[in-house]
Amino acid sequence: QVQLVESGGGLVQAGGSLRLSCAASGSIFSISVMGWYRQAPGKQRELVAGFTGSNTNYADSVKGRFTISRDNAKNTVYLQMNSLKPEDTAVYFCNIQGFISSDYSLRNFDSWGQGTQVTVSS
Repeated sequence: QVQLVESGGGLVQAGGSLRLSCAASGSIFSISVMGWYRQAPGKQRELVAGFTGSNTNYADSVKGRFTISRDNAKNTVYLQMNSLKPEDTAVYFCNIQGFISSDYSLRNFDSWGQGTQVTVSS
């Protein structure tokens, strides 16, 4: 199985910055999707930013402020969040999908991080 460990959340004032990290561990053969989602109280989980193959996508609300990046050698995805706003307050989850090697075969996986709280004060 693939486990994801997130870090980097916290409390920051509006206009500040935070950097989230999500590291995957396990018998990973390849990764096809890496992304960050967030869920605010009373709202549905939404995609913030993600890689799908060579494509990078951002939610309109974070374009120009957030940057997603990855370190393939470390199976790690990052989210640099700048110019944070109170409306960015949410629990942030990472999601990584791909294939693991198991019993001489490949199986797909779809794993989620445990979530990290980001709180932006006004």
